[in-house]
Amino acid sequence: MRGMIAVAIAVAVASLLAAACGGSGTTPTGPTPEPGALQVVATTTVLADLVANVGGTRVSVRSLVPKGGEVHTFDPSPSDVAHLTDADLIVANGLGLDEWLTGLAVDAGATAPIVELGEDLAGVEYLAGEEPGEPVNPHLWLDVSNARAYIPKLARTLAEADPANLAAYEAASIAYDGELADLDAWIREQIATIPPANRKLVSFHEAFPYLAHAYGLEIVGVVVDAPGQDPSAGQIAALVDAIRAAGVKAVFGEAQFSDKLVRTVAEETGARVETNLYNDSLGDPPADSYVGMMRWNVERIVAALTGA
Repeated sequence: MRGMIAVAIAVAVASLLAAACGGSGTTPTGPTPEPGALQVVATTTVLADLVANVGGTRVSVRSLVPKGGEVHTFDPSPSDVAHLTDADLIVANGLGLDEWLTGLAVDAGATAPIVELGEDLAGVEYLAGEEPGEPVNPHLWLDVSNARAYIPKLARTLAEADPANLAAYEAASIAYDGELADLDAWIREQIATIPPANRKLVSFHEAFPYLAHAYGLEIVGVVVDAPGQDPSAGQIAALVDAIRAAGVKAVFGEAQFSDKLVRTVAEETGARVETNLYNDSLGDPPADSYVGMMRWNVERIVAALTGA
């Protein structure tokens, strides 16, 4: 990773003008910013959308990892370096999801404060893997109550960087929290329509434990331990046996990854396959916001597990 960062910095220095003026690898998010808006860089489109909802026109926010990109294996471009250098605030998730950011920011000479929204949240139950010593799962926001915990922390951080707009950030965070509360209630209503015996699923990788824990689903297994780590034949066989034993109705893939393994497992078991869930990245409309992404995911989970 440090070698990758060094290469990105070297290219950035060699092509600074091009990096600053065009060809950006970052994805702008949110409404058209007003003049003098706070320059915010987020690591993912999900986090950028949260920033846009709290900051409104008072922020200009970009996501380093583009829509459909993979945060775990992100390869920064020279223009990403330029945007980090110019940022007033840098927003990350933390918990190992975007650990490449700190080194990249340091090597870029970025002076903006970095806030890791997922770290040290009061009242949040952090989930780790079943094996001793496994790290905390970073995908907190797939439980909407955890995403709600991000919002006041984000509002405080924006206000620290831009004190003149403190009241506006506080008001926006309260309004957005109400929207998220409605989303959380809607998800619970939808999951309640799934017969209890059918509330079991297999996901592509360990992205959905918070969603399952919060809304009464059981994840029987995952197709891969981590993106880029293909399972062995023995692991696939064990997963197939687990699916059959538990009576799992559906296997779920993720939009940014190949669905080949997911389809293979589903065909072996007769389970339904759904390939287009989102977690680290937003998608095309209507999954182009955090709220839209959560609704998209839940609608597909409910349809697959009820046989609709």
